[in-house]
Amino acid sequence: MQRLFTPWRKRYLEQFDRREAACIFCLAAHADDPRSRWVLYRGRWNFIMLNLYPYASGHLMIAPFAHWASPVDADPAALQEMAVWVPRTLEVLQTVYRPHGFNIGMNIGKCAGAGYADHYHLHVVPRWDGDTNFMTTVAETRLIPETIPETYDRLRPLLEEQMRSTG
Repeated sequence: MQRLFTPWRKRYLEQFDRREAACIFCLAAHADDPRSRWVLYRGRWNFIMLNLYPYASGHLMIAPFAHWASPVDADPAALQEMAVWVPRTLEVLQTVYRPHGFNIGMNIGKCAGAGYADHYHLHVVPRWDGDTNFMTTVAETRLIPETIPETYDRLRPLLEEQMRSTG
């Protein structure tokens, strides 16, 4: 039998109870140490953070600082900033990972699959030809070839540079 060690999940498994858990996006938005919540970049209205349980290396999320359940509730300036950031994040992810494509989307509402239905966020996921395999299909297990700290260290400086250089 093969064993897949995922030590970064231990804290999640020991502490997580969705009925009592604080919003991960609000915690990340206000964290003094960006690395403690995997925050890659902060803007005026939104911030970019890594998904702690990614579908693929480089899976990031763009979320507003405000605790809005839907883009319908959001300030138009926050929506505009988020939209401007999408191509910038794609450029950085393309530089770092050279994916063949991307999935970009939001799950709004619990029935749509939102893990945090009260704080909307946009997923940006690099994808490669052939990146699905039997582990995902048969064992409901994703194989991620890079740790979260490695992803953070690769993406943060490039995202900061990209965001600052393009205004």
